Amino acid sequence: MIKNQTWDYANVYEWMERVSNMSPLIITVAVNGGVQGKESNEAIPETPDQIAQSTYDAYNAGASSVHIHGRNPVCLYDNICDEGIYREINRMVREKCPDIIINNSTGGGPKTTMEERFNGLKAMPELASLNMGPDMLRFQIKPRKAPLAHPHDGLCFDETTPYTYGIVESLAREMKAKGIKPEMELYHPGQYWVSQELIRLGLLEPPYLFQYVLGYQTASYPSPENVVNLIKQLPKGSLFSMIGIGKFQWIMTTMGIILGGNVRVGLEDNIYAERGVKLQSNAEAVEKIVRIARELGREIATPQEAREIMGLSTTPSKY
Repeated sequence: MIKNQTWDYANVYEWMERVSNMSPLIITVAVNGGVQGKESNEAIPETPDQIAQSTYDAYNAGASSVHIHGRNPVCLYDNICDEGIYREINRMVREKCPDIIINNSTGGGPKTTMEERFNGLKAMPELASLNMGPDMLRFQIKPRKAPLAHPHDGLCFDETTPYTYGIVESLAREMKAKGIKPEMELYHPGQYWVSQELIRLGLLEPPYLFQYVLGYQTASYPSPENVVNLIKQLPKGSLFSMIGIGKFQWIMTTMGIILGGNVRVGLEDNIYAERGVKLQSNAEAVEKIVRIARELGREIATPQEAREIMGLSTTPSKY
């Protein structure tokens, strides 16, 4: 039994007591994302069987949870929020990984409509991402060349994702009705207003799961000061996990380990093992963060331990 799963991470006295005896580290692998594909890194899985195999390899490396985006089978570089595709992926993942925690994205991709974001919940994942507010993004995707399927000449995005309080609340209500635990994606401290409203409305159950997304456009800058300030504002009864986008992945996730939180790594967030050296797989990203964690004195959570810490059912979902 893992006791005291949540604590006051900003309390220096409690941190000093726990620094050599923190709870096991939950590693989530974000295997593919909703934007870039094999044109950016050949290791990014796109088809259901590729996603399942990549998840299996990461699971064997130490991941206890997987975050999944569906890909459009007629346009593999494009995200799709489709119940059937999510069910197929979830089934294949569960066959290979009997107890991994399955987390489907409601964030989708730049072109995903608000209505489409609800579709992934119909596949009944155990967790689902829940963005805490709007964001802006502008970036380019390099050309996708044959022999890759569905080649293109390059893509340019200049978009806004227009979440409102009402949309976030509707997604949270749907998750609660289906018994899906929300993983709140928090990009800057102003979005705590939204999470507090969800708590007030009774749409969340502790432990509250927060995922800090730093290094993303219009998110808080990925600095140590900002990480500490985010942790200081966590609602009581919360867990947190760290994401660092791109070159900030390893620095931000290491901070998460040190401060008592959990981490997310994978090819959705970063395609490089180190400067100029591409990751060869999602498993390689997991292996690297496992090495860092163990050097810093954190043990790695098994899927069953992660379920206990997160307040999830000990019986894995079936598909």
